[in-house]
Amino acid sequence: MSHETPFPINSITEHRRVLSLPGAEHPLIDVFRMEDVKHNPDKRFHLLLLNVYCISLKKNVQGKVKYGQGFYDYDEGFMSFFAPGQIVASVPEDHKLEGWCVAFHPDLLTGYPLARKIGTYNFFSYAINEALFLSEKEETLINNIVQNIEQELHSSIDVLTHDVMISHLELLLHYCQRFYLRQFNTRKTAHHQLVAEVQNLLSSYFNNDDLLATKGLPTVTYLAEQLNKSPKYLSDLLRSISGRSAQQYIQDHTLEKAKVLLSSSNLTVAEIAYRLGFDFPQSFNKLFRRKTNYTPLQYRQSVN
Repeated sequence: MSHETPFPINSITEHRRVLSLPGAEHPLIDVFRMEDVKHNPDKRFHLLLLNVYCISLKKNVQGKVKYGQGFYDYDEGFMSFFAPGQIVASVPEDHKLEGWCVAFHPDLLTGYPLARKIGTYNFFSYAINEALFLSEKEETLINNIVQNIEQELHSSIDVLTHDVMISHLELLLHYCQRFYLRQFNTRKTAHHQLVAEVQNLLSSYFNNDDLLATKGLPTVTYLAEQLNKSPKYLSDLLRSISGRSAQQYIQDHTLEKAKVLLSSSNLTVAEIAYRLGFDFPQSFNKLFRRKTNYTPLQYRQSVN
């Protein structure tokens, strides 16, 4: 198995150099066209460790686009998002994409509320197959915002330039968040099967005492891996469908299993906690009381 070390991209200048683009106009933020990107034959750049944010819209991708478990033709375009610390492949030799990319260094946000808030935009942690698909109207709106950022880059810098670019960037993120919620809602019918799959996975897990004993409580990461989704995307999608996150589904199944054991076995509360995968009985007691308004012992007494 190859253990290729990714090449770190620590600045906008380095990012442009790897993509065979001319020098940047601004040291902390950049807008470039996908059509201008060229394959870089340097083998060091086969894998890249991005230490900048990238928001991109891609159009006219050759063939169908994989999304979740299916494939889609979507001529209007789709968006993908990368946060610092993510590893991406370099541009392939047969690169034929159209579209644009907004790249910015985390230092751009220093001193602005967006520096703290950007972590709440979960789509930066979504997988590639969880892209945002845009309608023609949505794409036009997004393109206009990016053009405004680009215009600021081409204009003379003044005391408000930084503020204006941050405002445009935050507006772009707000609309991406809105359009993801629209995407979740418009595909609700197709996504309802996901709830059943989550329920089946958890039922099988909690009915396997050996699995609980060796692996402990199931995690959101476990569910996401089984369903071929990223953890945050899975939680956001479940919340949009049912109002409950993946963690809440896990907790609900934990409580149901606990209730069965409390009402039908002679195991102590501590033994039940350990059997369910809790490291400490106190954690089990706290969750049970928070969710039911009973302690485990009070619940056992009420049903026996």
